[in-house]
Amino acid sequence: MINIVIITTGQYSHHGKWHWKKKGVILIAKRILIVEDDPSVLRATSYILEKEGYEVLSAQNGLEGLKKAKDSNPDLLLLDVMLPGIDGFEICHSLRGEPETTNLPILMFSAKGQETDKATGLKVGADEYITKPVDREVLLSKVAAWLSAKG
Repeated sequence: MINIVIITTGQYSHHGKWHWKKKGVILIAKRILIVEDDPSVLRATSYILEKEGYEVLSAQNGLEGLKKAKDSNPDLLLLDVMLPGIDGFEICHSLRGEPETTNLPILMFSAKGQETDKATGLKVGADEYITKPVDREVLLSKVAAWLSAKG
């Protein structure tokens, strides 16, 4: 998904209609941070999202993921649960307590599919809990829906 920003130099009236002088067009891709320690899952998920035009950042452990979530201003976070260092539940809880990340869409993305895991993810602040493996179309539709909801 790409946002288009048109930079203008001003407006003028021509035959009673207002027009904008265009200086240039900038395409801005939505930024998604994937925190995933499995290299093959990370590669596959990144490929799917990049092919759709998203900018993808990644982290392979909990501490790196938490830092990137705070520093890189992602539009959405795909967060694994089982991570080295800090687990996804702790990361999610921490991000919900920070003013700059409290409204960040967080999709937990995990092989842990028990109802108790899903309930814990939602309780600590995840917006959605997706069980791996996930179908490409399901992933893309959920990502697009949460990015649209964010605005």
